[in-house]
Amino acid sequence: MTIIDMSSPRVRVIDLETGGNGPDNVCEIGWQDVVLDENAAWQVTEERGAILINPGRPMSPDTMAVHHILDEQVADAPFWKETAAAVLRPPGRLDALAAHRAAFEQRYCKPRFTGETPWICTWKSALRVWPDLPRFSNQMLRYQRMPAGLVHEIGLPAHRAMPDAYVTAHHLRDLLNQTSLERLLAWSKEPGLLPRVPSGPDRGKGWDRIETSVLAGLARDRDQDIRFSAQTELSQRGESNQRVTVEPPQKSFF
Repeated sequence: MTIIDMSSPRVRVIDLETGGNGPDNVCEIGWQDVVLDENAAWQVTEERGAILINPGRPMSPDTMAVHHILDEQVADAPFWKETAAAVLRPPGRLDALAAHRAAFEQRYCKPRFTGETPWICTWKSALRVWPDLPRFSNQMLRYQRMPAGLVHEIGLPAHRAMPDAYVTAHHLRDLLNQTSLERLLAWSKEPGLLPRVPSGPDRGKGWDRIETSVLAGLARDRDQDIRFSAQTELSQRGESNQRVTVEPPQKSFF
């Protein structure tokens, strides 16, 4: 790990645990910074942490079974609106926020807390940079890629905010060292470009192996990531001038 001047280019990775589906039902926020060092290499720093948040309501057994945070542990914790801005708008330079499947975090990290800081989605970015990998969840990327410098114990337990942010930060570091910050930001504004068909009779095939008539049907799929991926392939074949409307991402098979 490297401690670097906070005036350096910086991206803060965020992970949230929630106690329900309401707009303020966050029960924990974790963060991990990634910065550009003097040798123009992105590094994971020692700046990380987590804060328990009172979600303002009892948590269901379903949610507690995921993160194992108990109601009594958050009873005296601050509320989300009292805590969010301090983490999402830290002192010093901040070029972007990042999260794995960032649309989830963005549901809670509203612009009034972030100050309009742009977001990187490491899931969408991984689809582009490492398309040959079989799966793209945060933890699967961890064990498929085994990122250099990732301390196993710091990344545990999974499904807690700081360990998950720490793992994501190692993916982000490697993504930034393989392509530009600007490109990751641009990809993150679009739907996910899936490397393979995720379901149906052509599941697992690359889009270039799919018949044009089948692609035309997939380009009208309910899932925006499937639509975008099929339309991108059609456009490369000169078969489509359609554009995808960017919506909140749907659940994906990746």
